[in-house]
Amino acid sequence: MSGAEAPDAVDSLDGRRPLWVVPHEVPAIVPLSSRSTEPRWVGVYRWAAVGGDLLAAMLGVSIALLTRFGYHVGSSYLVVSSLLPIAWVAVVALSKGYDPRFFGAGPDEFRSLLRAGVGLTAAVAMTSYVTKAEIARGFVVLAIPVLVIAALLLRYALRKDLHRHRVRGRCMHRVLVVGRSGPAATLCEHLESRPTDGFRVVATCRPRGDTNGPLQPDELDASDILAAADRHAVEVVAVATDPELAGQSLRRLSWALEQRGVELIVSPGIIEVAGPRISVRPVAGLSLLHLERPSVSGGPHLMKAVFDRVAALGIILLLSPLLIGLAVAVRLTSSGPMLFRQQRVGRAGAEFTMLKFRSMYVDAEQRLSDLYALSDGNGVIFKMHNDPRMTPLGRWIRRFSLDELPQLFNVLRGDMSLVGPRPPLAEEVALYAADDSRRMLVKPGMTGLWQVSGRSDLSWDESVRLDLRYVDNWSMTLDLLILWKTVRAVIYGAGAY
Repeated sequence: MSGAEAPDAVDSLDGRRPLWVVPHEVPAIVPLSSRSTEPRWVGVYRWAAVGGDLLAAMLGVSIALLTRFGYHVGSSYLVVSSLLPIAWVAVVALSKGYDPRFFGAGPDEFRSLLRAGVGLTAAVAMTSYVTKAEIARGFVVLAIPVLVIAALLLRYALRKDLHRHRVRGRCMHRVLVVGRSGPAATLCEHLESRPTDGFRVVATCRPRGDTNGPLQPDELDASDILAAADRHAVEVVAVATDPELAGQSLRRLSWALEQRGVELIVSPGIIEVAGPRISVRPVAGLSLLHLERPSVSGGPHLMKAVFDRVAALGIILLLSPLLIGLAVAVRLTSSGPMLFRQQRVGRAGAEFTMLKFRSMYVDAEQRLSDLYALSDGNGVIFKMHNDPRMTPLGRWIRRFSLDELPQLFNVLRGDMSLVGPRPPLAEEVALYAADDSRRMLVKPGMTGLWQVSGRSDLSWDESVRLDLRYVDNWSMTLDLLILWKTVRAVIYGAGAY
């Protein structure tokens, strides 16, 4: 929130004590009378998504027809081919694939396309059975998968274009944050930390005289919030955790905002916990938030261990010429062993020997104490741009993280995983706070959230936060997503030195 501007009081509609409303620095406010219930960019995005889905459907149908029938297509298949794109758009709409809430943020937009693919397959099968129509299985098996893959790729491209606009401050949802100073400030920070999610805080509401102390029940009032929402022409009201604005008061607020076409979102105050671990369960007329325990053992992790070893073996076989070439190059360009071995701490505090291609001169450890004052690291991990201990070849292989490829053998041995927290040194573990030790509930990884979020450019607190987020929210889907993003991070070399 902007401290340069004096807060304005919104007049209470029922005589109660008003809220402070602190405007943020944003473009001019659109008057409520001329504001549409849906921003223009939402309509543009939706029609672009519909167009992309139609194009994907036509592509899938065309490939299936040409592959299955060549240029001799019967009239019945021409009818089916003309109806399939329309059916696809309808099924995507039923799966909430055009819901503005999911545009540009979260995985739900892509999940809706996958659900639509399953739904369309079932619809075609049922229609074929009911109408006694004989539709070639080869046509369906080829058309729908190609359709879904093309739709996912086109939607991904559309989303990336939306992200580029949002980074420039366009196509954003105007948000009014409501709550006490501490929770409201935290919520503002999280909403604005990722502009690609599309939330711009235009004002914050808090009780007059709020000093983070106890509040009276009448200091948070829905009428004040509605007045602030109208004045700042917001599209979203975000309520920070507050026991005084809950129950019936929050229910009435949602009704009033619904009439204005304003979305209401409520922060439960649980940070760094992904959606799959949170569910709402009705108990005795109440909607209770249930938090699932993180999965750190059992069947899913057995599947992860099998996947790690099979994938590591496959990558080693695929990259064996590169591995041999790098080993020879390291050995020929500087004196010393081709591999660098270092003791690291793994799962449950067990130590293991981590392997890397040697990227520094053999006396690097002895010279370390003379360079500590020049560290560019985060206060715990030593990192240095243009480290004089690095060989010319070492500088290049670190740029693209090629020095870490021998860790594939650590994965094969079971010491590491393909994806996980960063493998720490024993002296780093000695500095861990109580919460930090949760990083060792799972195996360390060759890559992780830290790898795809800035690597050495991250502060120590940010690195710990990302590792803890991974431990608390692990899933195979998350692992696959991180592996996909790692390829891009390695190509661009962001944060690698």
